Amino acid sequence: MTATMPLISVIVPVYNGETTIKETIESVLNQTFVNLELIVIDDGSQDSTLNVIANIQDSRLKVFSYKNAGVAISRNRGIKKAGGQFISFLDADDLWTLDKLESQLKALQSTPQAAVAYSWVDYINAEGEFLHNGNHITINGDAYKQMLVENVLENGSNPLIIREALIQVGGFNQSLTPAEDWDMWLRLAARYEFVTVPSPQILYRTLSHSGSTNVLKMEKVCSQLIEQAFNRAPASVQYLKKRASGILYYYLIHKSLESNNSSQNSIAAMRFFYNTIRYDASVWQWRIMLKTIIRISTLFLLSPLLYQRFKAVYRRFYAKDSRQLQHNL
Repeated sequence: MTATMPLISVIVPVYNGETTIKETIESVLNQTFVNLELIVIDDGSQDSTLNVIANIQDSRLKVFSYKNAGVAISRNRGIKKAGGQFISFLDADDLWTLDKLESQLKALQSTPQAAVAYSWVDYINAEGEFLHNGNHITINGDAYKQMLVENVLENGSNPLIIREALIQVGGFNQSLTPAEDWDMWLRLAARYEFVTVPSPQILYRTLSHSGSTNVLKMEKVCSQLIEQAFNRAPASVQYLKKRASGILYYYLIHKSLESNNSSQNSIAAMRFFYNTIRYDASVWQWRIMLKTIIRISTLFLLSPLLYQRFKAVYRRFYAKDSRQLQHNL
């Protein structure tokens, strides 16, 4: 008797994820939609990641180990192993709400012209505690123009994609890590329509040691992505290029302020602030601009311990403005 192929393939790349991989895997296996396979691509982990996974018993879980090659190649390896008609990706430290796959699949099935379904994002800390809302942007239909200026989906753990569409646009570009997900969503948006599930179903974990905290590398790669994207974009959207750069530097300010205190981050934040104004000052609201200047100044002046205390006080009293800063990205 031939086994029934799963409808959805979930691909989880992991490298040294011993502290979070169990919770991440459980957020997939406990989904309300059950006709799935979970493909874990171990990217040469040196910790106890594989031992943790070995203690999880579920026939839908498949594990493949390789030498370390990075997240883009790991996702591409997972695509080759996937048998589902739909594919979704989940990073090894992020989580989904239990109805994520079911909701996104229903959205695609009820919107046959769309090839990508995505949900809203909320941010959590290392302990899984809520930090702040994501952008919560809703796009139903053509997402290309907005995706040119910002990563609407915010991370690599978000969409459910029709497999054939994913194959048509090609794999993840390893030269664009840590922005390889934005590049992929942009290439999909250039050819296919999107549909939104207007609910925060992706819980993106912010970790001080994650690749996304390397703001200088992110600046270089995202600037390269913007240049490449607008080189192949039609003349009718070239006016958006400065807006894209302005939003990028606005985002990099936030990443600098959330990273561990260092003179490098404070100097980078000052430069990012200048570039935001140079490219597109309209992203600012004066009140948020003033508070951002204060935070950059304290990052430069305070010791790491005092800066961490300052951040805690800032979050307590200015949480609303912090959410507004994120919403404007």
